Amino acid sequence: MENILISACLLGVACRYDGCRKPLPPTVIEQLQKQYHLIPICPEIMGGLPTPRIPAEIQSDRRVLRSDGVDVTENYRKGAEEALRLAELFHCKLALLKEKSPSCGCGRIYDGTFSKTLTHGDGITAALLKENEICVIGETTI
Repeated sequence: MENILISACLLGVACRYDGCRKPLPPTVIEQLQKQYHLIPICPEIMGGLPTPRIPAEIQSDRRVLRSDGVDVTENYRKGAEEALRLAELFHCKLALLKEKSPSCGCGRIYDGTFSKTLTHGDGITAALLKENEICVIGETTI
């Protein structure tokens, strides 16, 4: 069976910025487990951020700022590098990540204004994985 990375919150781990989970339906998780070895990741936690944490969004210059203005870009970069390390260690060619996240978002992320406005783009981890030829998909694509 092939190994894939998966956002831990999609498996029901309470690691999101608000301390909540966003699990996939149990039947979807069961089907994924029949096809893949799931390697759970939370780049924000792996980058040293707490749960819960102040919301953060990617700004136009690719810096990640919390809603209170604190720059947490280095935490996001560190978490992305750790996720890539796990992908390489487990020979993952696919990552199923949480959409809209400043780490895991794939294709659409919040625009950096904290107004819930979406824009085209990838989160820090999703972008790094793609740069390293790992296919990244969001949860609504399955």
